[in-house]
Amino acid sequence: MKKLITTLAFASLALTTGLHAQTTDAKTELAAKVVKLQQGPELDRLIAQLAGSTTQELIASWGPRLETNVAKANQQKASEALNAELKKYSDDTNQLIAKQVSKVSTDVLVPAYAERFTLEELQQIAAFFESPAIKKYQANSPELGNMFVQKLIDASRADVLARAKQFDAAALKIVGATSASPKATPPAKK
Repeated sequence: MKKLITTLAFASLALTTGLHAQTTDAKTELAAKVVKLQQGPELDRLIAQLAGSTTQELIASWGPRLETNVAKANQQKASEALNAELKKYSDDTNQLIAKQVSKVSTDVLVPAYAERFTLEELQQIAAFFESPAIKKYQANSPELGNMFVQKLIDASRADVLARAKQFDAAALKIVGATSASPKATPPAKK
């Protein structure tokens, strides 16, 4: 009898372990599907923003050097050459970051989703991202976001310019006048 109870206990443990492994595998597969479904225009914009931020750092570093180290007569040509190199850098950086998306998603997001969500919740999330309405939303999101940003820039331009003038006046009191005082620049147009 003791042997039968021990055998049943081991069988139960093996079944539980097997079910847990199947559930974990199914959750991991579903978590990977959810991660893949999330990739789209918004992720592309994030990649572009990350690459763009590194490009802006280079511009901030090399812009003043161009003005200081290159004769005025040669600045236009040097600026065009730098812009061509910046374009190459930006494209390469965008590709380098994009290459890492799959690996980082697999290493970070898939286990995090599998840990934080039940199998049923992952199924619901997958169904959400597969729905036609969400696909349409994702397809239209970049255009809608650009519309919003442009209107926001337009609506805030006058106030930002007025505030920039206040800053210029305060900076002039702090730093003093120079031969050419900088002009306030409005937010960039898209």
